[in-house]
Amino acid sequence: MARKRPLVIVTRKLPEAIEARLKELFDVRLNEDDHPMGQDELVAAVKAAHVLVPTVTDRIDSKVLAFANPELRLIASFGTGVDHIDLATARQRGITVTNTPGVLTEDTADMTMALILAVPRRLAEGERLMRSGKWGGWSPTSMLGHRIWGKRLGIVGMGRIGLAVARRARGFGLAIHYHNRRRLPEDVEAEVEATYWDSLDQMLARMDIISVNCPHTPATFHLLSARRLELLKPHCYVVNTSRGEVIDEASLTRKLMAKEIAGAGLDVFEHEPAVNPKLLKLDNVVLLPHMGSATIEGRIDMGEKVIINIKTFADGHKPPDRVIDTML
Repeated sequence: MARKRPLVIVTRKLPEAIEARLKELFDVRLNEDDHPMGQDELVAAVKAAHVLVPTVTDRIDSKVLAFANPELRLIASFGTGVDHIDLATARQRGITVTNTPGVLTEDTADMTMALILAVPRRLAEGERLMRSGKWGGWSPTSMLGHRIWGKRLGIVGMGRIGLAVARRARGFGLAIHYHNRRRLPEDVEAEVEATYWDSLDQMLARMDIISVNCPHTPATFHLLSARRLELLKPHCYVVNTSRGEVIDEASLTRKLMAKEIAGAGLDVFEHEPAVNPKLLKLDNVVLLPHMGSATIEGRIDMGEKVIINIKTFADGHKPPDRVIDTML
């Protein structure tokens, strides 16, 4: 590093406690009004920074990194996913990239479980009915949904979050099935009574609820493609708290509109912050503003990991949360 206190540029507003600690340790430029930075601002940031702290809303691609000053040696991303960073270009330029793994597992799993409950039981529809002032009282056939007890849950991506979802879902009486790049150890499968499917296609065709919990990578882009969505049963529900790009959103929307899929719970979208306007008109969809990890505790834990990564790097050591090839 060029100096004892590196210049750290943070692209979005972080929790006050984290920003205060960053100020104590480093020279820091903060984003006081929390506006998403455009490409010109990101270029200006990499021209000046010794350490850049971006978030998922920042596209740190080769066009931005082309302007990076020689002293930019660390991108300490505030978040788990790194699909917003051109890792190959960063590697070529000798820039270390870190993330904040592990701290969002329970929060995201909680939100996934909330959507698994909310969509079949029509919670959002019921809440809108109450606010409309049109509720006429209880009726034997009013707002009928579907129970989840005894249903088959297919988890796409059985990493930390997928496994945390499985643990919660077992408590609600769901039968756990999963597809993953690698099969889990037998003792882990036994813990959640999970059935492994080597074929994603075969699993999708047999589930009542699908939960997407895999990261977005080139290999998982549109993993739930138009063809694979055709495999789902008409009574199946789809929940996504991972990344919008994993599902072909246009195809999913068409199937939801045609009632060829029972419903969906979506916390992420393919072209965030834009949302397909057709989705907004559907009653059989619960839409959330990418808030699966949005807890105070989680954000502070993320910030503390960022600080540890920067401090370790500034002290001349390898940061603990380096993004390596096997994570791509």
